[in-house]
Amino acid sequence: MKIKIGMIALASAAILIGAGGCTDTVVQPKSAITSANVFNDPSSYRAFLAKVYAGLAVSGQQGPAGQPDIQGIDEGFSQYLRLYWEAEELPTDEAAIAWNDVGLPEMNTQLWAASNSFVVAMYYRIFFQIGMANEFLRETSDNALAGRNVSADLKTKIQQYRAEARFLRAFSYWNGMDLFGNIPLVTEKDSLGSTPPKQATRADLYSFVVSELKDIHDQLPEPGPNTYGRATRPADDMLLAEVYLNAGVYTGTPDYTDALTSAQAVINSGYYSLNPNYRQNFMADNNTSPEIIFSIPQDGTHEQTWGGVTFLVHAECGGNMNNADYGVDGCWWGIRLKPQAYALFDSTDKRASYFYTNGQSVDMSSIPNFQAGVAAPKFTNMTSSGHAGSNATFVDTDFPVFRLAEAYLIYAEAQLRGGGGSRAQALAYVNALRERAYGGTSGDITDAQLTLPFILNERGRELLWEAHRRTDLVRYGEFTGGSYLWAWKGGTQAGTATQDFRNLYPIPESELVANPNLKQNPGY
Repeated sequence: MKIKIGMIALASAAILIGAGGCTDTVVQPKSAITSANVFNDPSSYRAFLAKVYAGLAVSGQQGPAGQPDIQGIDEGFSQYLRLYWEAEELPTDEAAIAWNDVGLPEMNTQLWAASNSFVVAMYYRIFFQIGMANEFLRETSDNALAGRNVSADLKTKIQQYRAEARFLRAFSYWNGMDLFGNIPLVTEKDSLGSTPPKQATRADLYSFVVSELKDIHDQLPEPGPNTYGRATRPADDMLLAEVYLNAGVYTGTPDYTDALTSAQAVINSGYYSLNPNYRQNFMADNNTSPEIIFSIPQDGTHEQTWGGVTFLVHAECGGNMNNADYGVDGCWWGIRLKPQAYALFDSTDKRASYFYTNGQSVDMSSIPNFQAGVAAPKFTNMTSSGHAGSNATFVDTDFPVFRLAEAYLIYAEAQLRGGGGSRAQALAYVNALRERAYGGTSGDITDAQLTLPFILNERGRELLWEAHRRTDLVRYGEFTGGSYLWAWKGGTQAGTATQDFRNLYPIPESELVANPNLKQNPGY
C-alpha cells in the first residue's frame, strides 16, 4: 500500500515548520494549530507520521507546489529525493545535467562553493526532516500522552510509530554525516528554544545512528500488506548494512563484519527475491516488485511534486525520444550518461537495454547539449504491462531506496574486505545478478574475477542512477584525486584531478553565520 498524500493533511497543519534562514533544530515548529487541540483526534498520530514519511517525497504543504517546506530555491528543486539524487550522481562518473540554473553546473564538475544553492538546500532539507521526526517524538512521549485521551491500543500503535520516526531520523542523519561530515546532533530530548546546537563529530553521529537502528529493530513491523513504503525490520537491517559498509569513511575504523551480517539478515529474512524483470523495479507498478525493501512512494494522482521520480522520468527524456514511450507528457532534456558509465556495459547486458542512442553521442563534448551523452531513461511512468501511469505529468513510479540486489553486493564487498562469510556465497550472489542481467550464465564470472574493482563496477551497472555512486567512489578512494578521471571531473572534458576536501560538501555559509558553534569543513 502506498502512503497517500491525503493522509498527511492534518499533520501538515499541525507541524508547519517555518523554513527561512537558519535550520535551527531546537526551535519549535510553527503552527496555528497546537498540540492542545490537534491531538484530540486519535488519527492525528498516524497523519503526523505520514507527514514525516512524505517529507522524503514531496516539497511542501501543497502539491505539487505553493507552500514550500524550505525557501531560497525553486520549490521543485528543493524536494529531498531530487536534491539527494543530484548530490550523489551529478559529481560522479554516472550523470550530468544540461541545465544552467544557478549552482547546478558546478554539481556536474565538483566545483561547488559553500554558497551553492543545491548544497545549501540539501543541508536544510535534511534538518527539516530531522526536525519533523523530533517533533513527532516529543508529541508522543509518555508525558505528552499522559494528559490526552489515548486508548491502550493506540498507545501500542504509537510505540511502533515512534520506532518508524526514529528510523526516518536515522536515515536523514546518515545522509547528513555522509554528505556533510560533522553536523549538529539534536534529538527530541533537546530543549526547545535553547542555544544553537553544537557540532557533533562524524564518529559520534555514526554511533548515534547505529545505536538508534539497533534499539528500534524489534519495535518495527515485519513486512506485510500494510508496510509498503514504511520502515520494517529488514529496512532497518539494510540501513545498518549501508552505514556499516562505510564505517571506515565515517570513523576511520572499518566494520565489514557487521555490514556482511546485516546484509545477510536481509537476504535470509525470506521476504524478498530478485525480480526476474529487472526493469520493473523502475516502472510505474514497481510497488509490486518482490525485490524492493524500502522505497519512497510516488503517486501521480495523490502525491504530486516537481521533484522525486517525476523529475527523473522527465529529465531523462529529450532529443529524438518520444515522451509518450515513457508515460509522460513532455521531455525536459536534462540528464544523460557520462561516457565512463556507458562503457561499463557490454552489448549483451540487458540492464542497458533501455539506453537511447538515436541522435545521442557517447562522447559528452558539451554538458548543456542534451544530445551529447547517451540517454538512460531507467525510470519510466509505464507499467510492466505497457500501460501509462495515472497521470502524464506526475508519475506513479516509486524510488527504490534499498533493493535485495544491493544486499547481495554489500555481502560480496564486505566478504572481500575481510568481513567473514563465504567467498563461494559472495560469488553466487554476484552471479545471480549477472544471470538476471544476461538471461543465463553467459555473464557469470569466475572466482578469480571476483575482486573489489569488479564489485565497484558491478555496483555501477546494477545500481546505476539509484543515488549510491558518490558514496561508493568515496569509499573506494576514487571520488576525488587523479587516480580515476571521468568526463568533466574538475571542469575539463577529459577530466582532471580534484582536491580531497571535496569528499565532503561544505556547511552552508548562512548556517555558519547563524550558529557560531559550527566550523566549516576544511578546504572551503
